[in-house]
Order: sequence, then C-alpha cells, then structure tokens
Amino acid sequence: MKKTKFLIIRLSSIGDIVLTSPLIRCLKEQVEHAEIHFVTKSKYGELLIANPNIDKIHFLNQDISQLLQELKNEKFDYIVDLHRNFRSFRIKQHLQVPAFSFNKLNILKWLRVRLRIDLLPQQHVVDRYFQTVKYLHVFPDAKGLEYFIPEDHPYDFSSLPELFRPGYIAFIIGGTYLTKRLPVDKVIEICKNIDLPVVLIGGKQEIPESDLIIQNGGPHILNLTGKTTVNESASLVKNANIVLTNDTGMMHIAAAFNKKILSFWGNTIPKLGMAPYRPHLSSRILQVEGLACRPCSKLGYQKCPKQNFRCMNDLNVQEAVNWIQENF
Repeated sequence: MKKTKFLIIRLSSIGDIVLTSPLIRCLKEQVEHAEIHFVTKSKYGELLIANPNIDKIHFLNQDISQLLQELKNEKFDYIVDLHRNFRSFRIKQHLQVPAFSFNKLNILKWLRVRLRIDLLPQQHVVDRYFQTVKYLHVFPDAKGLEYFIPEDHPYDFSSLPELFRPGYIAFIIGGTYLTKRLPVDKVIEICKNIDLPVVLIGGKQEIPESDLIIQNGGPHILNLTGKTTVNESASLVKNANIVLTNDTGMMHIAAAFNKKILSFWGNTIPKLGMAPYRPHLSSRILQVEGLACRPCSKLGYQKCPKQNFRCMNDLNVQEAVNWIQENF
C-alpha cells in the first residue's frame, strides 16, 4: 500500500496553526492513504502533538540545514506551503517535489489598509487554504476547526474556587499587539457590570493589566493570567459557558470548541479573513463600524497611530454586557 506523503508548512502564531486544522483533516480523509507531516517552530509543537490527523511533526529551529536534510529523507509527494516566506521557499527548493503555495493576498490587503480600496474576497482564510489544494480535489467538509488537548495537559478543575465550578466566563485579555487588545478600563467596566464568575486568561506580558482588573473589577474575577500553558488555557476555554476575546489565537481555539464567542476588534477587521470560523451561532463580533482610519494595519501596532485609539475606546460596553447576560 503506497502512501501519499504531504508536508504542510505553517511556521508561526497559535491562530494561524489552529486555522489549518480543517485542511489537515480533509487531506487525511479525502486523499486515500494520506500521510500528513507538519513543519513549524518548536514552540508551537504543543498545539499539534495530540492531533490524530498528523503523522509526524518537524521543527524549524536555528539550524535550518538540519531540518532540510530531515525532510529530504522523508521523500514527500507534495508540499502544501501555507506560510509562503523565504524559509518555506528554501524548503521547497531543497526538496524539489510538487508544491502548492497559499496566496496571502498581500497586495489586496495593502490596498485595503493603505488606500481603502476593497478588492478582498468575501472568504475566510480557512476556505482560501482549500484553494491551495484544489488540484487534489480536496474540499471543505463544513465541520469547522479542531483543537486537541493532550490527555496529560488539561487544566486541573478541582483547583478552581467553588464559585467558578458551576460555570464561568473565559475572558481572553491577551493579544500580540496593543491595538488588538481591549483596553483595561473597558475590561474593568464590563466586569463591574456583570455579576457572573470571570476567569482572566492571558500571557505573562498581560500580568500588569490583569492585576489592575482584579483590583478594580470586583470579587467575582479569578486571575489566571500568566499561570497556565496554552493547553491549560484551551481547557479553560473549552469548559467556559461563554468566551470574551480579542482577535487572537485563543479566539480560534474557542471557535474550535464551538463556544459562544464575543470578539472585540480594534485596528484589524474581520474582512481580512481571520474572523472566528464557523463559531456557535450566538457568537457576535463587536467593532466600531464606519471608522475611517480602520483598519490601520493587517496585524497591529503597539500604540495607536492616531493616538486616540477610537477603534477600541468607542466600543459600546453596554452592548457587551447585554450579550453576556443573554448568553451565559
């Protein structure tokens, strides 16, 4: 029985890697005897290790020459390059097998961000991933995202205080860029206007902000910011009643678990293709519509270029509170 060996390349970001899960699943299920290999950075290995559709993970570290030799020995049939940068180009050049490369639409994104010319397709990035492999007749299966938590990496829910065990809100306060994060005063205002258990989730860089939220938001908040691994955070998201989140990787993990999601959008816009993919039908996107300076970047900044941060500061807290009360 001859296997068809695929190498999928996606090198960065939690969200980007989670968004590959439908393509991985469909390649595995729709191509007879498919064997799926995935290359990424070592720090993202925990996102993929429990995925039953991936046969082997390869890691890009400092020395790419070692990786290139490792990949050469595998004798792949096809490469699916979802990253499309200089390093993925080197991999394709070295392996010299048929390769399908993702169209990032960078020119169209530049036109949308810089010149306000909107030629972007009404299509999520996940569905555009499938265009990359249309030659293989692999199609979306409408099952949404997947995320697999290793059996030995769940959160220990017995450690939760009694107040939070019947149910809680997972509030994701993190984000790579400041302009994609809901301001602390907005988080505090939301928390003060709801009498429901809230669990704060974020990275170590958000600890100062989380301390302020704890001090001012009320006694019904549990601060786990900087205290959990990605998979422990994913466990907390999976078991939450609802999820409040910025445009960040954990938002896509929440979508993979079909959670009710309220997502806050600042300088980026869902039209760039990274909105929650097939989330629970009660999910909602909260954004300031019609703001002329938005989007100001396809990624984000550490401070608002206009210095007023209206894309986040003008968000309606009462709308968020109403949605929380309706969906908890």
